[in-house]
This record gives sequence, C-alpha cells and structure tokens, in this order.
Amino acid sequence: LLYDRALAIKEKVFGPQHPNVALGLNNLAEVCRAQGNHARAESLYKRAIAIKEKTLGSGHPSVATSMNNLASLYQAGREYAKAEPLFKRALAIREKAYGNDHPSVATSLDNLASLYEAQNRLSQAETQYRRALDIREKTLGVEHHSAATSLDNLGRLCESQGHQGRAELYYNRALRIREKTLGANDPAVATSLENLAALYKSTGRETAAVSLEARAAAIRAKR
Repeated sequence: LLYDRALAIKEKVFGPQHPNVALGLNNLAEVCRAQGNHARAESLYKRAIAIKEKTLGSGHPSVATSMNNLASLYQAGREYAKAEPLFKRALAIREKAYGNDHPSVATSLDNLASLYEAQNRLSQAETQYRRALDIREKTLGVEHHSAATSLDNLGRLCESQGHQGRAELYYNRALRIREKTLGANDPAVATSLENLAALYKSTGRETAAVSLEARAAAIRAKR
C-alpha cells in the first residue's frame, strides 16, 4: 500500500511518463515479486521499461537495469525463453554504454550465465562466467571481492560437472580473497567456507568439512 501511494504521488507530481515514475514502478514491482504476485510485477516492470525507453532512450543503462529485473522475474518462473533475449539486450546496452570491459558488463554476463546454468547449458555458462572474471580482474584487480564472486560461480559450475579438483581451486581462491579484503569474520567468508565444506563432504573428507562448517557457523553467530 505504501509503495502504491508513493507511485500515485510521483505520477501526480511528475506525470505518468517520467523517469521518477519508472523508479516507483520498479520499487512496487519488487514488492509484488517478493509477495509472489509475479503477474503484477511483470506488468509494472514492462511499464517501467517503456517509460525509460521513451524518456531516456532505448540505449540508456537504466533501461538495461529494468530489463535485467524483468528477465530475473522470468527466470525465477522458469520462463527461460522470455528471459534470455532481455538479458542479452541488457548486456548489449551496457557494452555499448560502458565498453566491453566494465564491471556492469560483468554483472550482465553473470546474469546470462546463471540463466544458462539453470538450463544445464553449462559450456555456455562457463564462457560467460570466465569472461566476467576476466573483466573483474582487469578492472578491479585480481584480489577484489567481486572477483571472488566470479570464482565462486566457476567453482559451483565445475562441481556440478564433477570437476571437484578445479572447483576446490576456485573456492580456495575465493576464500583467500575474501579473508584478505573483507576480513576473517565477514559473512562472505562464511559462504566460502560452506562451499568448501560441501565439496569436502562430497569427496569423503568429512573431518575437514566439519572444521570448515564450525568456522562458518561461528562467523554467522556473530552477526
């Protein structure tokens, strides 16, 4: 109700075709999505895209953001055929706006890779995840915490393909980066520890797994 009222105020103050209204539509769509009202969320996201394209231009990065939101909604509903062209359009917009080597491009690559992974198109997913990692290491540095996110993605993908050795290397690199850049007690470190623990369990290293799980639990207990 609060977001509905905020949207109504924006429409009255700015008119129905204004970027601020698009922002209000996006906020309300997020609420609807969280409540499970995907049909209304879809309608609101679409309206936000239309307003942004009309007022900002079809190549504006803000349009890409709204397209990503709608695509993510479709992916959550397993409407992969609807999600893919939106993720690809968002990627193309960001590449044109920022250049091929930009962190926002890496985010779009992650989105597309996640979609491929959900469809078991693992080779395509790996290509996108690797490119995202390359961009982050090039633009942010090899020890940036965003690079750790990419390493986690690749580790998970390798693990799902039965490449436990490669997965362990990726997970360990992600853990070292997070401990160094975020501190030993950051929740992201706990996530890395949990990833490694699950891998160790799956490969019969129960004692090592229990130790990592205990560390992760201690970190989360402090939050």
